[in-house]
Amino acid sequence: MASPSCASTLPWTSAFPSSSRPLAERCLTASRRAPSLVIVAQGKVKKYRQVILTEDIEEVGKKGDTLKVRAGFFRNFLLPKGKATLLTPEVLKEMQLEQERIEAEKKRVKEEAQQLARVFETIGAFKIPRKGGKGKQIFGSVTAQDIVDIIKSQLNRDVDKRLVTVPEIREIGEYVAEIKLHPDVTARVRLNVYAK
Repeated sequence: MASPSCASTLPWTSAFPSSSRPLAERCLTASRRAPSLVIVAQGKVKKYRQVILTEDIEEVGKKGDTLKVRAGFFRNFLLPKGKATLLTPEVLKEMQLEQERIEAEKKRVKEEAQQLARVFETIGAFKIPRKGGKGKQIFGSVTAQDIVDIIKSQLNRDVDKRLVTVPEIREIGEYVAEIKLHPDVTARVRLNVYAK
C-alpha cells in the first residue's frame, strides 16, 4: 500500500514495491498513470427564457412584445429564424430609449396639430365663391377638395382631403367643416359660401 504522504495522488496499489523507489519518484509515476477525474456540477437548466419579438408571429405576439417562452421553442424556432432575441439589460435599455423617442415624436406631432387647429379657428371664415341660381341656391356643391385648395392657396398648408368632413352645401351661407388633424385633434373651419 502507498505511504500516507502521497495517498491523494497514488492509486490504491502501486506497481512497484514501496521500498524499491524513493517516495517522490513513486508519487510522480503514479500521477502520470492515474489521471485525476474532474467533476463539474451543472447548474439548474432554465426551462423558460425572457425574449423580445423582432417580428409579428401569429398566435404568439407582435413585434416588440416581451414574452416568457420555453427554452426549446426559443432555441429551436425563434432564434434560428431571427424572430426573437433574449431580453438582456442592454436590449431592455435600448427598447426604453426607442419607446421614449417614439413618445416624444407623437407628442411633437400632436402639438403641431393643436397649433394648426388654433390657426384654423382664429383665421376667420374661408370665402368660397359659387355660381348662384334661384334665390340662395348655388350650382354644384362645395367639396373637401375645394377646402383643401383654399387652405393651400391662403395658408400654404397641405391637408389631406380624406381628413376633411364637409356638411352638405347646396346654398349660400355660413358653414362649419371639420378637419381631423390628429386622432385627438379636430379643427373646425368656418366657410362663407357666396354667389358670384
